[in-house]
Formats: sequence, C-alpha cells, structure tokens
Amino acid sequence: MKNILFVFGTRPEWLKIKPILSILGDENYKLLFTGQHPDLLKDISVDYLINIKENDLSRLDQVVVDCISHFPIEQFSAVLVQGDTASAFACSLAAFHRGLKIIYLEAGLRSYNLNHPFPEEGYRQLISRLADINFAPTEMSKNNLLAERVGGKVFVVGNTILDNLVFYPQGIYGKDILVTLHRRENHYCINEWFIEIEKLAQSHPELNFVLPIHPNPNVIKHRYLLKKVNVVEPLAHEIVIELIRNSRLIISDSGGLQEEGSYFNKKVIVCRITTERPEGISSGHLFLCESPKKLESLFEKINLDPAISSYCPFGDGHASEKILKILDTEF
Repeated sequence: MKNILFVFGTRPEWLKIKPILSILGDENYKLLFTGQHPDLLKDISVDYLINIKENDLSRLDQVVVDCISHFPIEQFSAVLVQGDTASAFACSLAAFHRGLKIIYLEAGLRSYNLNHPFPEEGYRQLISRLADINFAPTEMSKNNLLAERVGGKVFVVGNTILDNLVFYPQGIYGKDILVTLHRRENHYCINEWFIEIEKLAQSHPELNFVLPIHPNPNVIKHRYLLKKVNVVEPLAHEIVIELIRNSRLIISDSGGLQEEGSYFNKKVIVCRITTERPEGISSGHLFLCESPKKLESLFEKINLDPAISSYCPFGDGHASEKILKILDTEF
C-alpha cells in the first residue's frame, strides 16, 4: 500500500486517522491539512496545507472553494477522508474530479434528516456516493449504505476513535459529570441548555459538573450563566479521556463522546433531537434528550443508576488493523 493521501482539518478527524498512521509507520503516505484547527500543527508535520481565505463568502462556501482550488495536483493511489465536514466533502469532490480513488472512513452514519445535523448529514451522504471504499463502523451503517446502493465496496471495521482507548483501564463511576455542548443545531438554544445544566449543578452539590467551554462565539457568550458548573478551557484529548473514564455520566451533543463514553460503559445523555448512532440507544449507552426542558427528569432517572456493563456497539478498538489489511489487498 503506497502513496495514499490522508486528509484532515479538525481534531476529531485527526484522532480518527491517527491510529492508522501509527501502524503505517514510515510507509509512503502524505498528509493534507485543511486548517480548521490550526493548533494541531504544533505537534504534526504535514505535506500539504490549505489556508482558508477570509472574504465575502460564507465560511462553508469558502472552505469548499479553497479545498477544491488548492487540492494537490500530485497523483495518489487513493485519497482517504474521514468525517462529515465541508473540507472532507470538498476534498472528496476534488479527488473525484481528478479520477482518484476515494476511501471514506466512518461511512454510513445516518439520521436521514438533512437539517439534523446540518450540513453534516448531507456531506455524509454525498461522500459515500463518491467513495470507492466505504469503511463502515457498524453493521447498521453498512446496511444504510447497501440500502442506498452506493457504488463502492463496503467493509465493517469498527470506529477508529476506539483504537486510541485500548490501553486505558475501564475506570470508575465517580462524582464528575462531563458536559460538552457546541453543535450548530444547538446554537439557537445554548442558553437554555446552560440554564438547565446550572439548575442541575445547584441541586446536586455532591456532584462536580465539568464543562470544557467550546471557543465558538455562539457558545462562549453564554458562559456567564454557569455559576456552579466548573467551566474550564478546552482540554487535551488525554485529559478528556480521564474525565470520561472516571465520570458518573456524560451530557453532550458530541458524536465522539457518544462513542468514547460507550467504550468505557458510561451512559450519555445526547442533547439532540436525533443521533446517527442509534446502536448506542439499543445497547443502553445513549439517551436522547430532544430539548432542554427534558434534561432534568432524564438526568435524575439516569443518575439513580448510572452503571452499565454492555458490549460497546461501535467496535473493539482494533479497526485500524482491519482497515490496513483490507487496503493491502485492495492496493
């Protein structure tokens, strides 16, 4: 397997391709960074960098324009993209225009509601139709792809985010309640979520509500509502993992925390009207909370019995090994 271009631009994307690269070692691959989270460059050397311009276009439009315009002209055996960002879609489209094979990591997640999450659901559907290889994390994701009659091959491998966790012990059910809220579809009511979370913190002084604040202005402007909540600056992934391992339960709208929390057998209150990971609802790890007004009653119910011992539905932590075996055969 030679000369594959790995594309990433955000920390979650990096965390999901990193386990593959760690096994590849010094193999002949290249990295393309699309720049959404520039702090990543402090620790990572890349071969190609796309600088997103600031002008009159919307941010999403500009990402798509720049990723297509400045996609490397070098030939590659394939281009691997992960996730559901505008840059992942734009780089997939650029590769498609150049006749390059496309590998889509974490394919087949679906809400089948283009507005939730927007625009991520649309990007997922579009990328999987362009991809020559779709690596699905679960059988349900595979079945989604087969039902859509995508043209590429489909393989079930698990989710690579779990490959980062196999060296950690399970942890305990402590007194911390890990909270994260940042998704675009919650921006209009972040203040309402924060009010409800603050109420929980006030009524449960025996618990420590920890909220790493997201830097998005639509989130951070409501920080003042949180008095009893321990609001901290964004944390390194290793520290977040320790919080997950030792938390009592999790309140979040994050996709990654749904997966990581399930791996460590933590119950996760999902602050969204839907989830693309319904396997976690079936396994008893995930609980949908469609509006802030429903949070208190759901929290009180789960807080009475937070323990769970169930198979993680998103994989076993060895997805990268399976992926590389398949790629060795395909290329």
